[in-house]
Formats: sequence, C-alpha cells, structure tokens
Amino acid sequence: MHRIAVLIAAALTLLGTARAATLTLEAIASGTYAARGVHGVRPLADGEHYAQMDGRRIVAHSFRTGEPTSVLFDVATARGDVEVESFTDYIVSPDERRILIQTHRTPIYCHSATAEWYVYDVRNQTLAPLSTAGPQEVPAFSPDGNMIAFVRQNNLFLVELLYGNAEVQVTKDGQAGSIINGKPDWVNEEEFSFARAFCFTADATMLCWLRYDETAVRQFSFPLYRGMAPVLEEYADYPGSYTYKYPIAGEQNSSVSVCTYDIKSHATRRLKLPLDDDGYVTRLVATSDAERLLVLTQNRHQDRLDIYAANPRSTECKLIVRDQVEPYITEEPYRHFHVFDQGFVMMSERSGYNHLYLYDLNGTLRRQLTSGDYVVTDFYGYDPKSGNTYYASTADGPQYRTVCRADARGNVTRLSDGRGSNSAVFSANFKWYVNTYSSLTTPPVVTLRDAKGKLMATLEDNADLRRRVQEAHMPQAELFSFQTHDGVTLNGYMYKPAGFDASRRYPVVMFQYSGPGSQQVLDAWNTGNMGGAMFERYMAEQGFIMVCVDGRGTGGRGAAFEKQTYLHLGQTEARDQVETALYLGSLPYVDKEHIGIWGWSYGGYMTLMSMMEGRPVFAAGVAVAPVTNYRFYDSIYTERYMRTPKENAAGYADNPMSRASHLHGALLLCHGTADDNVHYRNTAELTEALVQADKPFHQIVYTNRNHSIYGARTRLHIYSSIARWFERELR
Repeated sequence: MHRIAVLIAAALTLLGTARAATLTLEAIASGTYAARGVHGVRPLADGEHYAQMDGRRIVAHSFRTGEPTSVLFDVATARGDVEVESFTDYIVSPDERRILIQTHRTPIYCHSATAEWYVYDVRNQTLAPLSTAGPQEVPAFSPDGNMIAFVRQNNLFLVELLYGNAEVQVTKDGQAGSIINGKPDWVNEEEFSFARAFCFTADATMLCWLRYDETAVRQFSFPLYRGMAPVLEEYADYPGSYTYKYPIAGEQNSSVSVCTYDIKSHATRRLKLPLDDDGYVTRLVATSDAERLLVLTQNRHQDRLDIYAANPRSTECKLIVRDQVEPYITEEPYRHFHVFDQGFVMMSERSGYNHLYLYDLNGTLRRQLTSGDYVVTDFYGYDPKSGNTYYASTADGPQYRTVCRADARGNVTRLSDGRGSNSAVFSANFKWYVNTYSSLTTPPVVTLRDAKGKLMATLEDNADLRRRVQEAHMPQAELFSFQTHDGVTLNGYMYKPAGFDASRRYPVVMFQYSGPGSQQVLDAWNTGNMGGAMFERYMAEQGFIMVCVDGRGTGGRGAAFEKQTYLHLGQTEARDQVETALYLGSLPYVDKEHIGIWGWSYGGYMTLMSMMEGRPVFAAGVAVAPVTNYRFYDSIYTERYMRTPKENAAGYADNPMSRASHLHGALLLCHGTADDNVHYRNTAELTEALVQADKPFHQIVYTNRNHSIYGARTRLHIYSSIARWFERELR
C-alpha cells in the first residue's frame, strides 16, 4: 500500500508539472513573452525634455512628468516630394532645427549598415532626401547643424544644407578591398565597437577622418546559395560567394592614417601621427577647441593606450596621455570616452578595477573620479559645473548594476533603489534621468527620476508580462555561489523544474559564454536566452535543471579575476565549467550522469574545451558557431588575449582540434555558412579532426545564416534542435 501511495503521489506530481508547462518554443520565438521598452530616447538641449520615437513619430516629453509636450516629427504631416511610411532611427542636429530620419536600413556587419536618410526641417516641416545618389552610411551633423557628412562606397561626402543640399565628394580613392574612408574596416569595427570614423572640428570648418588601407590584408571568402527566406535568385543555378578582407591572428592588418579636409579651401592633409607601423587608431574625437583633435591609439599588443592632441591644420600631434595597463587594455576606454568643454573623462583599469579619470585638454590628470574595489560598468556623464560624475557600477556586487553619483569630493550616492540591474539616460543638465530597472524576476520597469533618484513617473512597468509569468507559475531563477577545488568562488544562477521535488534526481543543462570580460550571471531580466531566460524556463518545465556559472576570465570582479586567462584562452575557463559540473553532481537532487553543456560563439568554443577537458563529466553538449582554433580568428580580438601565434605557440596549440581525441559525450555542432565573424571554416576543420579521431558527432548547417543564425523560422529551429538534443541525450 505504501508503494502504491508513493506511485500515486509521484504521478500527481508529474501531472502538476505537466499542467504547469505553459511555455512553447513557438510562442517564445514569436515574441509572445517579449518585454516592452521605451525606445529611441534622446535628451534634448534644454535639459527639461527628451525625444522618443515609435516608428512613425518623434515626440518630445517632459523629464518631470513623462507627458508629451510636442511632436517633433510625424510621417503623416511631413511635407515634401517624398513619402516615408515609417522609420527606424533618427539623429537630432545640435541646434535641434533639423532631424535626420533613417529608413530602409540594411545591415552590413555588427555595427554598420546602409540606409536611406532624409533631412527634416523642424520649423517648416519639410522632408528631403539626404542624397539621391545611393544609400548612405553613418551620417553626422556638423556642430553648427548646417552640414552633414556621410560615407558611401568607402568615400566621404559632405552635404551643405544652406546651399540647397549641395553634395560634395570629399574623397575619391575609396575602393572595395583597398581604401576605406570615414568608417573602419571589418576587424576594427568588430573589435573596437564603432562604425563612424570621422568628425567635424568645433568651428565646423574642417572634416577629419580615418583612412584605412587594407590592400595588403588577405581575403576570406564563403559561399552563398539560393536559400530560402530570403531567396537569392542570382544563385539559383550556380552558388556565389562573398569576399572581404579578414586578418587572422598574426597576419597583416590594415594600415591607418588620419586625414583632414578644409571645407572652404578643399585642402586635404594627413596628420603627422607617430603611430606604430602595426598600431591601431581606436577613436578620433573632436574637442571644444577647433585646433585640437584627440586621437586615441594602441600598440598591437594592446597594453598601451596613447592619446594625442592633434592640430588638424598644422597636422602636428603631441602625446598628452599614456595609459599602460598589463597585460591588456579592454574595449571599455573607447566605448565610454567622453569629451566636455576643456577636458575629457576616460576609463582605466590601472588600479586593478575599471574607474574614471578626469583630464584637461593638455592631458593633465585633474583627479580620479571613482575609486574602490568595484567596477564602473557604464559612464553617463560628467558635470563640470558641479563636479558630479554619473555612472553605473558593481558596488552592490558583481551580479548587480547600480546607478550612482560621485560628487567633487568623491562621496558616492546610490541613485537607483532597486537591487538588480539599473541603467540610465540623463538629461543634458543632469537634473533628471530615465531609469531602466530589471531583475531575474522583474521585467524591465522604466521610470523618470530626479537628480536625487526620487521617482517622478513610471513610463513602462511591463505589468501584463509580469502577471502572465506569475499566473503561469513559471520556474524562477535562484542565484548561488560555490567554491571549486582550486579554492575559487564562482557565481551562478539556477532554474529548477516546475514542481521541483528535492527527493528526485534531475538532469542538468549548463549554459555559458565565458569569454574575457563577459558576464552571464546578472540579476537582470535579459539574462539567459530568448528574453527573460524563457528558453531556460521552457527547459525547466520539461524537467531539466538549468544552470549558468561565470568562471574565471569573466567580468564584473576586477582585472585580477578577469585577466588570469591571458595567453591560454579556454584552459582555465574549461576547468571551471568542469568544476561546476562536479559541484552540481554532488547535490542530492542532481543526476550527475546526465549533465549537459552548451553555448554560442565563445560559449561554443568553451563547450568543446569543457567536453574535451579530460574529466568525463558531460554526457552531452551543443556548440553553436564555435571557434575551434584561435589561429582562425581575427587579429585584434585574438592577439589582445593571446598575442600572436609566433609569440605564443603553446597557447594556440591547445584547442578543440588538438583535443578532439578527448571528446566525451554526445556532441551537436551548429553553424551558419555565411558567418562573417566566426567562419564556418572552424566547424569544418573540427569535424575533420573528430572524424580522424574516430569520434561520433552530429551537425546542423544553417544555409546563408550569419553568426546570429536568425531569419524566418531559423531561430525557432535552432532552439528546438538544442532542446531535442538534450531531451534525447540526457533522459
């Protein structure tokens, strides 16, 4: 009788779990559980208003109340000889008299795109094409708002709005595969995270830009097929190919120079920049001084950041700041470099933690703006009038993001009040800000706050989504920490199955990324996969424990934790994922014989390295778009962490291809054939290594898909395939 009662109780538990299973991958992929946001927010110059777009209108709102105060642009009322049904982005001129409207955006690479841009005159409500000679890239207004520069087909152009939108071609040497003006080449765009490589001087008399010569960079090609959704009819009979310049580790990069153009005299000059032959120019920034540009450069080892003050007319350059940080400098100093009147703020890890430093335009360090054993993750602005600095940090712990203000004496005030993840957009005068808060259990809540953090209005609370998640009794995340056998404390999150019973043993699926400086374990709604960790919740409803752990090399914990993987990418990180599996296997409710691991990109690489680490803890794994040998990957990213293959042969030699014979567990490989970032070559070469090692594996190839593997039903297919793989191999 007791045995029957136990069986009945177990059946009722399973029935309850089945009834609780409300998620479907189709619903998740279609956006049913997508969180709403407040998009296209741009602070306006008066400090009291911000602009916001909805795809058809741009509306000015009060920072105090959030209420609309005026319509800045409306496709329905714009006058002119052109018709625009909707738009995808906009740029407001410095004087706010004109707005650039983006339509028909076509992505090129990660940050770049072509588009049809239109110039809207706010006062007379007229709309006109920026150019009629073809799509444009990265347009920007001059400081006086009377000119717009843009790039087309590797050349720079200038449109003079006061002269009937007269278009002037500034450069004529741009050529595909050879010379690029005003925008970065592939590798600089991808790894230094920028798409526009030009600026005007403060007096709008000169245009300055980076010129890349990629003639000596070797080409890479991948095939293109007819495919479906979209169909490429030109390849219906014979496949085509895409060819571009892609420098792999240790190979020749583009040479870069800085050029200037006198708009009145049309004279073109080249700066006398003392750049290493193999060095990088990571940013070109105008200052409030028309005779002073700031040129940020790096050596090829990327452990030295030099800032030059350059005169665009005399072409003379003077080194004003040198930041030497071992063993390498991350991308953060470039993403958050901020110039204000008579000075600039830069990030540096010189103290062992990422912090902010204030300089004048002569390069004199005025003071360190933030300090402490925490990481500044975002920089929102510096107010020279008050001396206040606004930023986000890990002051509450590496899993959290807090919006803070540091005053002129270094006293810190926490402005955000919700423990989780906060981000901000401040008004021009720093009196107000838009705060976006979320946590693992709370979808994004967007509010208006005053300078002290006081709540003024709620713009979006995603109450409907929060209610649906609660009513569906979806599995909820738990943050946890544990100590490895190496004595290292690692942080993670876990989703337990619906109807969790601690007396049962469950299979586990571990997800991770693990790349240098990355973080997956955050108390934020967008943690995990498919928004709100819906894929993790779906899998938990199917009876899996879903886990993610950030190992050594990841961010949020300072340079010592992050940079210990230098010169041997993948080794320490894989050890920590194996240690995670061993820890999980020690828990009474985990089936240690059925633990899986998966990841995308670096996470795919780490999946392979972990399954081949030597300790057979993983029964199955899925590697999506993985690097399989860092000799195949791009120069800037790889050398930042590994130096060149010639300098670090041993580090490069330890990779999934060399470890192929140590593979343990059922492996599924997924890759897109048109991946311009991590080439399909990686998977192709690994499969050969696995064949020769007599190791079984499965593979899914996604035709014409790039690194993100999306489009039509593609994203649904890949997540369904991952789910089926673990269902098959871990039950």
